[in-house]
Order: sequence, then C-alpha cells, then structure tokens
Amino acid sequence: MISESLHRTLTWVEIALAVVTFIALRFVSAPYGRHARPGWGPRIPVRLGWIVMESPAFFGFLAIYLQGQHRFDRAPLALASLWALHYGNRVLVYPLRMRPGNKTMPALIALLAIVFNLLNASVNAPQLSTFGRYDDGWLTDPRFIAGVAIFLAGFVINVRADAALLRLRKPGDTAYRVPTGALHDLVASPNYFGEVLEWTGFAIASWSLAGLAFALYTAANLVPRALTNLAWYRSTFPEYPPKRRAIFPWFLVT
Repeated sequence: MISESLHRTLTWVEIALAVVTFIALRFVSAPYGRHARPGWGPRIPVRLGWIVMESPAFFGFLAIYLQGQHRFDRAPLALASLWALHYGNRVLVYPLRMRPGNKTMPALIALLAIVFNLLNASVNAPQLSTFGRYDDGWLTDPRFIAGVAIFLAGFVINVRADAALLRLRKPGDTAYRVPTGALHDLVASPNYFGEVLEWTGFAIASWSLAGLAFALYTAANLVPRALTNLAWYRSTFPEYPPKRRAIFPWFLVT
C-alpha cells in the first residue's frame, strides 16, 4: 500500500493532468470513434482495446482497495460499489454490446488509458479503504446521500444514452446517424453528460480530494470531446438540429 504522502502527490498529479488534458483536447481531438484518422501508430480491434484499457480501472482498483484496513467497513464498501457499478458495465457489459465491425483504434490510445486508469485507481481506492475516515454514520450523511443520488442519475443517463446509440446500428452496420429521443434531443453527447454527473456525485459522496480529482479529469476529458462531437455532427449532417448543445442541456453551445 502506498504512503499517505505519495497518495497526496498522486492526487495532485491527477488534478494537474486534468488541466493538461483539457488544454490539449481543445486543440487535438483524440483519434478514435468518429474522429479516427491515420498517423497514430499500430491499431488494435476496438472491442479488445476497450476491454484492455478499462480493465485496470476495475481489477486494479479492486486489488488496491482490498489492501486497505477499512475494506470491509460498510461506508467504504458502499462507495466502492458505485465504482464497481460503473466499471463493471464498462469492462464486462458495454464491450459485449458494441457492434464495432472491423473498426480499430490506435494502440497508443489504449496505452494512455491504461496508465491513467492505474493512476486513478491508485488515487481513489486507497482513499476509500485506507486514508478516508468513513464510519457507519457516513451512510446517513446528507453529502453521501446526495452524492449517491447524483451518481445513480448519471449512471442511468449514461447507460440509456449508450443503448440509444447502439440501437442506431444493425449487426454489421458501422455507419453514424443522428440519434434522437430523451436527452439526445438536447445535447450531442448525453452519455458524456451522464458520466460527468456520475463522478461529480462520487466526489460529493466520498467528500475527498481524490474524488474531486477524478471528477475534474472526467470533465476535462469529456467536455472538449463533446464540443468536437457537436462540431462533427453539424459538419456531417446539414439537417442536424441547430439548438442542440454539446454536453450540458441548455448551455455550452460551442
């Protein structure tokens, strides 16, 4: 288990990385999905890449969490369950529902995601099971209750938005189309909106700098991506609804 001082350092590294990521993604779009393009090195199948790059966030987190002395306390377990809910879906469910056809992604993207997920697990798992102080009373604290509610709302939004995107394609189909219905009528990337809500809720529920670091990084990564998605939709589909926002309903147009 890492020391408390190293844990604090890694937390601030993640916050600094959020700043760097936000700035970088305002100038360069990550080359995967609808923004895929050559020139980024060797490529691997999308489904394989997704499983490999997200697995450290699930299994790495679990391995680190189980080293903590508070690993079986109820409040840390409840917080860890939120994490497992999200990444269980990301590692075990979502990749199997994908219809990637023969699409590939740069191996570099998967490698960068692995590095970040290992860092993030090293920041948040020890916070819950070692360095945080979450007694049973935390389960009835308004911050925990509000945070869990926000997290679960975000999770539902994220999963439903992903399902709507998957329904746009029949087996073997890899074409992009304009999604409609629910939050898709308001924003270009409701799945990203849901994920930002999730980790904002987690930061509130854990009431920690570690949770805040992840929430900041999530927003720094996904808000620029959503802006790029919106620009892509508008340039690709002339009929794209002009009033749709990028990620947050009713504001942040461009």
